[in-house]
Amino acid sequence: MDDDLDQALDAVGPRLRALRHERETTLADLSAATGISVSTLSRLESGSRRPTLELLLPLARAHGVTLDELVGAPPTGDPRIHLRPVTRHGMTMLPLTRRPGGIQAYKLVIPAGGRPAEPTPQTHEGYEWVYVLNGRLRLVLGEHDLVLTPGEAAEFDTRVPHWFGPADGEAVEFLSLFGAQGERAHLRARPRETGRS
Repeated sequence: MDDDLDQALDAVGPRLRALRHERETTLADLSAATGISVSTLSRLESGSRRPTLELLLPLARAHGVTLDELVGAPPTGDPRIHLRPVTRHGMTMLPLTRRPGGIQAYKLVIPAGGRPAEPTPQTHEGYEWVYVLNGRLRLVLGEHDLVLTPGEAAEFDTRVPHWFGPADGEAVEFLSLFGAQGERAHLRARPRETGRS
């Protein structure tokens, strides 16, 4: 068992270096993002410093990976996500992702009569994409006052004043993808093979 632990910890340094290179981040940038000194980061990557939980948590957050990914933990075999719903501002938000950083996914439910009819637009850093599952969602976005129905989607920069709620006082359910740093949702597809060489 100790050998497995030692092997896992020995592999953290090369993983950290690879993640930093993939993201084209310098040690100084990573130090500024995590509060960990450049010399400590360098020693972690080279393997001359043993990683601790206090060092790994901010590094996982900065790289946008889970702690399991960072240390190469074996898969558990159960892909289900068991996250608890949160109720805020009259809405129930069910997180659908547990990855720190990056784009977060939520299912939101606004019960009938759950939010005031008078919009109170807000702004914050980020970028959001919403997709209506059930009901009619009223989206006030800058000068626009829109009603989205099931199957309709909208995406917007959250620095634009925005507000959403039920369009007709009935319950509404929708999905939201939110990037706190302004990340957009991107779908990547490989070009189809044409058969020509």
